[in-house]
Amino acid sequence: QVQLVESGGGLVQAGGSLRLSCAASGSIFRLSAVGWYRQAPGKQREVVATITSVGSTNYADSVKGRFTISRDNAKNTVYLQMNSLKPEDTAVYYCNALGDVWGKGTLVTVSS
Repeated sequence: QVQLVESGGGLVQAGGSLRLSCAASGSIFRLSAVGWYRQAPGKQREVVATITSVGSTNYADSVKGRFTISRDNAKNTVYLQMNSLKPEDTAVYYCNALGDVWGKGTLVTVSS
C-alpha cells in the first residue's frame, strides 16, 4: 500500500520561498497522478497543483506563475516549489496519490 509523507513546510515571510516534498513508498506511485492540496483554517481543502505520471501539470489560478510542481520518479518523490509566497498561502499542504491516498500534511505559514 502506498504511503505518503510530506515535508518542507515552515514559517516564511511574504515574498519568500519554500519547497515541499512528498515522498512515497511503493513503486505504483510512479504510475499515479499526484496532487498537492491545501486547507486553510476555516476553509475547505482545495487543489493547488497536479502532475500526471508523464509530467503534465495543472495549477490553481491563485498559484499560477508562482508555484511549480515536479516529480522525480527515481526517488518516488513529488515536489512543490513555492515562490513569491503570500499570507493567503498559509495552510496545511497535503499530498494525494491514487485518488484516495493522503499524507498527513505539512504546515506552511506566511507572515506579512
